[in-house]
Amino acid sequence: MRTAFFNGPVQNGDFTFTDKPGKAVGIHAAAALNALLGEPAVPHLWNTVTLEGDLRHQTEPAARADRHQHEQDLIRAKYPEGALPAAGLLTDADPAVARLAHDMIRARLEAGVLSVEKTTTVVCSSCAHLSGIGSPACKACGSTDLVKKVAPQLTARRPAGAPVLGPDDVHGRRLAHLENIARNVPDQLILSRTRAHGIDLAPFGLPGMVLDPRAALHIAVLAAAERHGPERALMLATETAAAHVAAYGLPFRSHGGIRLGYAVHGKVPYGDPLLGRLYEVHRLGDAQRAVFEEWFLPLYALRERGGIHPGKLPALVKFFRKISLAPPGPEAEGGAGDVRRAVRSGDMGWLMDARTVTHLLPAFPGWDAVGRRR
Repeated sequence: MRTAFFNGPVQNGDFTFTDKPGKAVGIHAAAALNALLGEPAVPHLWNTVTLEGDLRHQTEPAARADRHQHEQDLIRAKYPEGALPAAGLLTDADPAVARLAHDMIRARLEAGVLSVEKTTTVVCSSCAHLSGIGSPACKACGSTDLVKKVAPQLTARRPAGAPVLGPDDVHGRRLAHLENIARNVPDQLILSRTRAHGIDLAPFGLPGMVLDPRAALHIAVLAAAERHGPERALMLATETAAAHVAAYGLPFRSHGGIRLGYAVHGKVPYGDPLLGRLYEVHRLGDAQRAVFEEWFLPLYALRERGGIHPGKLPALVKFFRKISLAPPGPEAEGGAGDVRRAVRSGDMGWLMDARTVTHLLPAFPGWDAVGRRR
């Protein structure tokens, strides 16, 4: 079975990858894992359907009238100059994603998996924004004048007894605690939201509503996977993110022979001041740092799915320095095949095997893997 990895769509907030490298962990991990599997590069995925984005677009004087182009401009500005991905960018509101979403919603309405039904919700009297049950104030305008309203919504009901996350939905070792967290959702989920940007639900009798972004990001992954043809598409996400979106993605985890799952990774402590001191002590050059931060640490985050503790950084930098200086030597027969099988099964133990990982370190343009100019 062909497997490919995709980053969980990154929310298009106020940051750049230079000042917040942790935002790119899923992107780097997906690139590294796909390269190890011999899979082609995949696009970087972005989440642009946010209330924050609506408010930003309304208030920024320089914002263009075209929201899609404005989001694209903001995304491109996050990358260092000349570093846009060769495979392109894909957002959760792109035309290709919207077309797939409409096809999937239509099919699931016909199958009874989804429905459009009158539902009680909480709405802001001032701006008509759909607020969450129990919200003290409207997140769009700040008004506290919230009222209950019965109106048609796109809804999904969890099948009786079906888990939100099962063992087969998470790549690698089972995370029982994550399965327990993910199931703490109502039996009926509202999948329509009031947003100025997103996948329009007007074709389904819901004008002014868009598909909940927690559902749309799953469809973005499936749309990207359609271009590449794997049977298994794995979305990289932290435990918190996976638990937050899993229920909303339940109706949208398969399409056209592609099954979507989650590859959970931990957070990486890029901002810890110890890291810079370790680079100096072990004399890691710019190219070595790039390989360590953009290849080794994102892959190691798949071993430490609860997060990499800063206390482990000294041992990790020391180990990486050792393997980056080691001569490659003769590769063990079948080593690459063993690594690919391990990656497909979710086993990252090979990453700390110096004899194996030395042969897999990537080389950056103009440098070799140990930071020497070619």
